[in-house]
Amino acid sequence: QVQLAESGGRVVQTGGSLRLSCVISGRSWSDYCVSWFRQAPGREREFVAGVLWSDGYTRYSDRAKGRFTLPKDNAKNTAYLQMSFLKPDDTAVYYCAATSFNIGVATQQSRYTYWGQGTQVTVSD
Repeated sequence: QVQLAESGGRVVQTGGSLRLSCVISGRSWSDYCVSWFRQAPGREREFVAGVLWSDGYTRYSDRAKGRFTLPKDNAKNTAYLQMSFLKPDDTAVYYCAATSFNIGVATQQSRYTYWGQGTQVTVSD
């Protein structure tokens, strides 16, 4: 079974930056999609950003576009979510997810087979 593990969440001030990591283990795929979702208290889980592993194609939500990027380290099987210009509204538990579906980056939770445990990001005023 494929396993994902997120890390890097912490408290950061408004306007600051933070990099989250997602280590993928248990299986290697020729190509797959890795995406980030987030869930704030009382809200539905929402798509943030995703990347196709092989060619680096990325897709961002409107809230993430221009502020977040998706670096990756193929040798370490690690995907990153680099967040800048953070706002209090970015406060949420962030999850990484993976799927063998690779025809574009899917935004629906149902498309993703594997999920990490989540990491808390808190943006203070």
